[in-house]
Amino acid sequence: MSILVTGANGLVGKRLVSLLDGAGLSVRAAVRSADLAADVADRVIVGPIDKTTDWQQSLPDVQVVVHLAARVHVMHDTEVDPLAASRKVNVDGTLNLARQAAAVAGVRRFIFISSVKVNGEFTEPGKAFIETDTPNPQDAYAISKLEAEQGLRQLAAATGMEVVIIRPPLVYGPGVKANFAALMRAVEKRWPLPLGAIHNQRSLIALDNLVDFIVTCITHPMAANQTFLISDGQDLSTTELVRGMARAAGVSARLLSVPVWALQAAGTLLGKGDAVQRLCGNLQVDSSKARRLLGWTPKLSVDEGLRRAFAGVLKE
Repeated sequence: MSILVTGANGLVGKRLVSLLDGAGLSVRAAVRSADLAADVADRVIVGPIDKTTDWQQSLPDVQVVVHLAARVHVMHDTEVDPLAASRKVNVDGTLNLARQAAAVAGVRRFIFISSVKVNGEFTEPGKAFIETDTPNPQDAYAISKLEAEQGLRQLAAATGMEVVIIRPPLVYGPGVKANFAALMRAVEKRWPLPLGAIHNQRSLIALDNLVDFIVTCITHPMAANQTFLISDGQDLSTTELVRGMARAAGVSARLLSVPVWALQAAGTLLGKGDAVQRLCGNLQVDSSKARRLLGWTPKLSVDEGLRRAFAGVLKE
C-alpha cells in the first residue's frame, strides 16, 4: 500500500511519516518547498497549496491520502480577510487535492484531519461534543474546516472515493509549540502559576495516540465515510494538567489557588480574556464512536503522553 501524507513536516506529519516508513509501508511525503526536509526517501515538492496546485506527480500508485496540510488557527491573524486566506488553503486546496485524487485509479480513501473547533469552542459542564452535534465554528479556521468537510462529503457521494474525517482537540507531544510548550517550560522552571483552583474539564490527545488512530483509519473498513471525534479518553482540569506536567518533569507544581473570577477579571483588563477563557472553560469530546466502531483504544496514558512531550521540549 502506498500512502501520500501532506503536511509531512508538521507536528503530526513528521511522526506519521516516521511511523509508516518504519513499518515498511510505502509513504510519500508532500512538502511545500525544497528546503523543508522530510524523513523519507519518497518526497515530492508541491509548492503553495490552493485551488491551482498540481498533485499529479504525487498521486501515482497511491491508495490512501492523509491530508494534514492546512492554514492553521492563528491567534492574532494579520490577514485583512482571515476567512478568505483560510478558505484558499483549507477549502480550495483540500478539495482540489481530493478531486485529483478521486480521478486517479487506485486512490480509494481520503483521510482529512479537521478540528474539534468545527463543533465549537466550549462545552457545557458534563456535556461532551459528539459527531452528530450541529457544527458551531467560531473563527475563520473552524469555518474553513467545516466547509472542507462538507465539500469532501459531496465529493465522496459523487465519486465513490471513501472519505474519513477526524476532529482532534489540542494535540500535545514532542515538538509541540505555542502556549502548551510555554506552559510546560514554566512548570519545569517551577514558576508559581495562578492555576490551582480551576475545576474545568478539557479533552486532549497525545501525538502518538492521534497518529495511531490515523493509522487505524488507513486500513479499517468501518472507517469509510465516517467522522470521528478523538481524544485520550481522560479529561483533565487545567489544574490537573499542570500537576501532570510537573510529574512528567520530575518537579513539584507551584500552584496558587486564585479564583476563576479573579483570573477572568485580570484577563479582561489585560486584553487576554480569550486566553483565560480557554484555560478555565470546558471543552470535552466523546470519542466512544471510535472505540465502538473501530475497536480503537489509546495506546498512551496522559501521563506517558506528557512525559514524551516533556522529553521533546527539553531537547530543544
